[in-house]
Amino acid sequence: MAADEARSVSRLHGEEDMHGKHHSTLWGDFFLHHVPCRPGQYLIMKDNVEIMKEEVKKMLLDVGSSDLSHKLDCIDTLGRLGLDYHYTKEIDELMCNVFEAMDQDLDLTTTSQLFYLLRKHGYHISSDVFLKFRDDKGDIVTNDARCLLRMYEAAHVRVNGEEILDNILIHTKRQLQCIVDDLEPTLQEEVRYALETPLFRRLNRVQARQFISTYEKSTTRNNMLLEFSKLDFNILLTLYCEELKDLTLWWKEFQAQANMTIYARDRMVEMHFWMMGVFFEPQYSYSRKMLTRLFMIVSVLDDLYDSHCTTEEGNAFTAALQRWDEEGVEQCPTYLRTLYTNIRATVKAIEEDLNLQNNKHAKLVKGLIIDMAMCYNAETEWRDKKYVPATVDEHLKISARSSGCMHLVSQGFISMGDVATSEALEWASTYPKIVRAVCIIARLANDIMSYKREASNNTMVSTVQTCAKEYGTTTVEQAIEKIRELIEEAWMDITHECLRQPQPKALLERAVNLARTMDFLYKDVDGYTDSRSIKGILDSLYVHLID
Repeated sequence: MAADEARSVSRLHGEEDMHGKHHSTLWGDFFLHHVPCRPGQYLIMKDNVEIMKEEVKKMLLDVGSSDLSHKLDCIDTLGRLGLDYHYTKEIDELMCNVFEAMDQDLDLTTTSQLFYLLRKHGYHISSDVFLKFRDDKGDIVTNDARCLLRMYEAAHVRVNGEEILDNILIHTKRQLQCIVDDLEPTLQEEVRYALETPLFRRLNRVQARQFISTYEKSTTRNNMLLEFSKLDFNILLTLYCEELKDLTLWWKEFQAQANMTIYARDRMVEMHFWMMGVFFEPQYSYSRKMLTRLFMIVSVLDDLYDSHCTTEEGNAFTAALQRWDEEGVEQCPTYLRTLYTNIRATVKAIEEDLNLQNNKHAKLVKGLIIDMAMCYNAETEWRDKKYVPATVDEHLKISARSSGCMHLVSQGFISMGDVATSEALEWASTYPKIVRAVCIIARLANDIMSYKREASNNTMVSTVQTCAKEYGTTTVEQAIEKIRELIEEAWMDITHECLRQPQPKALLERAVNLARTMDFLYKDVDGYTDSRSIKGILDSLYVHLID
């Protein structure tokens, strides 16, 4: 009861509320008025892109008869420029042909690039391809910086038990860190970026924006590809801004009616970025809008349960959500009644949208929102008892699910319509290994960044504290290092599942994209909560067209 009383008092005086701890929105009504390009200019860009798409398609067909190195460079460049999503069929055919005609007599650089691209596209190439490059001591030695970088990237698509790739990663990372300051500027920039975020873990739009600038400086660039990538990027940026205009109108109305600005983070644009990380392609515009609305509700619930409502209020609100009817509002604490009504109204509107699209899974949406509330409410028991789980695994049984990643994958599948079958949704609901791995990355990365805030407030103990208890570490830094090892193991599980799962690649890629997004958001700070840290990136993706 003491914890409940403290939260009640702090709420009355505004001492511990989100509004006082976190900065206000960086965007406000910006997207109601921001028009990145005129409608006529937008149509011209789309027409030009359609012409270039066909030219690149012909180029890919011609590449099929080229030497292996040229094929790999072409596929790699399209991926880095963010254009590969236009050519999934053509690239899959090329990779299949490469896999079936494996050439054993390749140099180390080409072998590394081949290994990375095959694994990235779901082909189970053995890590034994690197054995022939070992010297008498069992090491693979090279002084070529480009080769080291290719090896480093290849090692990041390893799975558990691949000792040779573990060793390659350790040695290449150490060597690249030693030589990076002495490299020529373009390669130096590429190596620094890789050391910060390996290629496999990068967000498509962030990577594309960065590489377009790099590619423009290359003396071997293909000018048509460069122009295509710029136009394609600008078209998507314009589409995202249209979505954000609609979402801003919805969010302003939701906020005005739900009366939760005192405790909830105002991060609608950042939430769209989160969803765009998972679904960046133009055909998934509705997915981005649907998921942004749903997970802004989840974000509000997170803040509500985490540091605003009492346990009694949380229990009552959760019970009302489980009822999910008009009478349920009477069960809610008075100040939460408009929030309850608005949550139901938003979900109902989404269900109606999905029904109009003949989506067979509309009825599942509300269940996932209810389950998130139940997850957050369950955490309050640990919070109030100040219970520290004995092991990280015990902690993750509750906390990994409350990261929302499992729910986001399921809701994302629902938003994709016929792309996701009933069987795929049932599979996602079983908490499969790849989804669990994504949840673990999200939970652990979040906890590393938010440890100090959570340790100083009356919130649930983090995995950092639990890890310190389980392994008997003497410092927080040691516990965090152990947690980073668990994150690496989760990435290996993701790679392994992508190589063995029978689920369609289009669905598995959503889970991988979500892991990439979580990695980005919690790289150095909690980029969602303190979104000032990612404002420059968001400007480059939403505000500034590429000239």
